[in-house]
Amino acid sequence: MQNNSPNKWAFIINPVAGSGHALITEKEIEKQIDLRKLDAEIVRSLEKGHASKLASEMAHKGFTHIVAVGGDGTMNEVARSVANYPECVFGVIPSGTGNDFAKMLGFEPDFSPETWDKFFTTHVKKMDVGSCNENYFFNGMGLGFDAQVAAENFLPNGELKKVRGNYLWHILKNLLFYKAQKMKLTLNGKPEEKLSFLNAVGIGRRYAGGYYLTPKAMADDGLLDVCMVDPVNIPQRLNILTKVPKGEHLSHKKVNYFQTTHLKIELDQKAAYHLDGELFFANTFDIRIHPGKITTIFNPGTEHYFSEIKGS
Repeated sequence: MQNNSPNKWAFIINPVAGSGHALITEKEIEKQIDLRKLDAEIVRSLEKGHASKLASEMAHKGFTHIVAVGGDGTMNEVARSVANYPECVFGVIPSGTGNDFAKMLGFEPDFSPETWDKFFTTHVKKMDVGSCNENYFFNGMGLGFDAQVAAENFLPNGELKKVRGNYLWHILKNLLFYKAQKMKLTLNGKPEEKLSFLNAVGIGRRYAGGYYLTPKAMADDGLLDVCMVDPVNIPQRLNILTKVPKGEHLSHKKVNYFQTTHLKIELDQKAAYHLDGELFFANTFDIRIHPGKITTIFNPGTEHYFSEIKGS
């Protein structure tokens, strides 16, 4: 297959993503590069934060297409650098565990030959980017119950604690004992004090491996989708959480769902929050939308989270 494109492709591989699945994907990428005669380079990230540095280096070298190969954490690292280079196109080849971001773009794991063709056809769209305290997120932000579970399951370097059954235990423990946080919410310039069990802010519709907390979100509408859950008792918590995987929780009386371009949340003390699964701590959260901040490859022939089918 002859390639006459001036494009230069960089593939940034997280070798530990998907328990080694990314390394299998790397071999297929090598085949695709050869088949399509691409001007391309493959590099591997070595530690947390390295993929972001590699992406910046590739952009400086003139690579036009920079692709993250891994899970949502790899995606976030690469995208946060590419977002600062408007001339670059960002792509994702899902090889992690959750792969929620890739779903937003219409790509499932385990590419078929037809999927590879669609990927390298490079239909592109400008996608919105969110930020919290000047750190970018591209899929979703969580503050409250789910962030606390993450905080108890991850080491300071971002690695999952390898204790059998640990993750499930912390979900059950927080489901039973997590207390709603008192917070000051400023929305459209109006401050309000309230208690909240869970706060999810989405560019995409799902995270944490398929939980549709913000099921109405579109990736290019210039709006943040916000789902806030008021204090709930244990039966209500169970009821809401069983509905989230299908995005059916919005009708619950304790669920508040709205769209905005900016909100601010203030807590009395520091708390955990996550951006695309990456863990942070703060007591003030300045959350904003940046419309069309990054150009991404998407699959127009499948379900995706863009408002238009046609590529731009």
